[in-house]
Amino acid sequence: MTPLPQAGTTTGHLANWRSAAVTTLPVMFGYLPLGAAFGILAVDVGIPWWAAIAMSILIYAGAGQFLAVALLANQAGLMEVAVATLMLNSRHLFYGLSLLRAFAGAGWRKPYLIFSLTDETYSLLTSHEGHAGQDHAQAFRLSALNQLWWVLGSLAGVLIGSQLAFNTTGIEFVLTALFIVLTIEQARRLRQWLPFIVAIFTALGTLALLPERHMLLGAIGAASLILLIQYRLDSAKRHREKQRIAEQQQREAS
Repeated sequence: MTPLPQAGTTTGHLANWRSAAVTTLPVMFGYLPLGAAFGILAVDVGIPWWAAIAMSILIYAGAGQFLAVALLANQAGLMEVAVATLMLNSRHLFYGLSLLRAFAGAGWRKPYLIFSLTDETYSLLTSHEGHAGQDHAQAFRLSALNQLWWVLGSLAGVLIGSQLAFNTTGIEFVLTALFIVLTIEQARRLRQWLPFIVAIFTALGTLALLPERHMLLGAIGAASLILLIQYRLDSAKRHREKQRIAEQQQREAS
């Protein structure tokens, strides 16, 4: 990463913020339109403009906000919203674990660094030379600017949705499109097809057997149970294989 000017002067602080802003430009070009889509969708389903902005400031969950709006628009229960959001954002647990040492000693910045750790921010903090996450001041600037882009996009969206009358039919598909992209990226990275096959069949099964408002929670629960059983079976198989190899080695040694 390009060395930053020495802090301690107004010029140095401004230069550091400019450097962080340049680094976050790729995120800005994604967050502004996506945040605007969220703001338009939130206003369209009846959420007050101030509540949509508050979600972007206090929740700041990206895909989680789209999910919450879609579920609330369909009268989903709070338990379903909570469980679905937890499952969607559970990947952040691994982000946090990988940055435990990097955030050590961050002081007053640490709570905000944890709160604002989105997918894109994590990518910026870990993909630059010298690991930007270890420079707590720079990590704070990157995180704050990324949230600023999201909030500005949301603000633009609620202003457009509140002041301009236009047909928003189909804009809710942005959530489906986002999940399709996330799923494809996960599939390409993991190269394990069983979880995705299980997800398809559990979704179709719960859609046929459960009321629509309980379909998501049922699909998540069923898929998690099947994958847990599969994991236990694989673990038992590996354990038996290790025992067999150990017994064979003992026989050969004797």
